[in-house]
Amino acid sequence: MLAYLIPGPDFLLVSRYAVQHRRLGLAAALGAQSGLCIHMLTAALGLSAIAARSAELFMLIRWAGAAYLIWMGLAVLYSSRSQHRSAQADAQENIDATSRSRAFANGFLCNLLNPKAVIFFLSVLPQFIDPTVSAARQILILGVLDVLIGVAWWWGVVILMERVAQALRRPRIRQWWDWVTGSLMIGAGALLVRNSPS
Repeated sequence: MLAYLIPGPDFLLVSRYAVQHRRLGLAAALGAQSGLCIHMLTAALGLSAIAARSAELFMLIRWAGAAYLIWMGLAVLYSSRSQHRSAQADAQENIDATSRSRAFANGFLCNLLNPKAVIFFLSVLPQFIDPTVSAARQILILGVLDVLIGVAWWWGVVILMERVAQALRRPRIRQWWDWVTGSLMIGAGALLVRNSPS
């Protein structure tokens, strides 16, 4: 649960979609949790351990995640600069199936390319595993529990951001919000690059 309380790339992405529309926020959150399911399954199969031992593979995940975050941040800044639509038209556009699919895909990729998710399943979950019982089964059980807790957490975040969205109806405040979230995404990507071992 503590991992959810610490804001990260997933939080920034879900929050940005949630202030546009509740359905978009939920789609992004479900995408993030789906990415977490992939990490859970790979950890249960032992592939995450292989990735952690392979410096090259782990670095590839880190660089891909950094590039994706920076790209997303730049896209947010660009859309904020070029957005001149009414709140009603914006809301109508953002609730169609294509937009929900895009939000889900972005949430999925954001989590899937987050190296911290790999670290979580390799460093945190093993502390709760009984060595006398099947490790794969325990990882799956704990992973499912973590995913369910995350779904409840994201639901609360989306509802909260929906309230915040009322203040973001004003174009100037909305632009400020987009610049803040976009810049933080770029910063998070740059931090991943900076912390990469040479």
